[in-house]
Amino acid sequence: MASTSTPLLSPPTTTAAAVSHNHHTLHSSPKPLTLFLKSPPHRRTTRIHVSSPTNKPSTTTTTTSTITTQKPTGETVFFDGGAHYGDLLANVVLGFTLFWLPLTLAAVSRGFFLRYRFTNLRVTVISGFTGQDRSDFSYNVIKDVQVVPRFIGEWGDIIITLKDGTKVDLRSVPKFREIAKYCLDMAQKSVVLKETEPKGF
Repeated sequence: MASTSTPLLSPPTTTAAAVSHNHHTLHSSPKPLTLFLKSPPHRRTTRIHVSSPTNKPSTTTTTTSTITTQKPTGETVFFDGGAHYGDLLANVVLGFTLFWLPLTLAAVSRGFFLRYRFTNLRVTVISGFTGQDRSDFSYNVIKDVQVVPRFIGEWGDIIITLKDGTKVDLRSVPKFREIAKYCLDMAQKSVVLKETEPKGF
């Protein structure tokens, strides 16, 4: 019966495999250590939802009322001038008589120092040596307008009655009829212009 013999000098195979495995283990990179932490069971987790503000601004509806204010129009001059030159000439001629001299001086004063101005807004009377005396009134205060022709009707007087009873006497006005009708139109008076018989100078 043949017996199995094992050589004494050859190392066992299991030992070589173990050495080879240990050598591979020593040269391999260590694996990271992962720790698992468990929260205590008695604590509760509360979730809070935070919404970030949007970039769109809030739209606010604003109602703006537009008030239309009518601006007053510019002042337009209808007539601007002094007394009629015929009044001055006629009174100068008659002034050579002492009886007519006071009327001549009054005519000279009207011819050089009196001025009438009729615009679309007001009536202005300027008098005095330097024009320091000035009277203005609007057409809204006019109650009545009358005319008195002078000489042969080339010039005349305009008598304006105001609502407070004041009478404004404008002497020796050229184109007195047109100016009087203009005053009535601006005062929105639908009455007929009153005209008396022609009188002297």
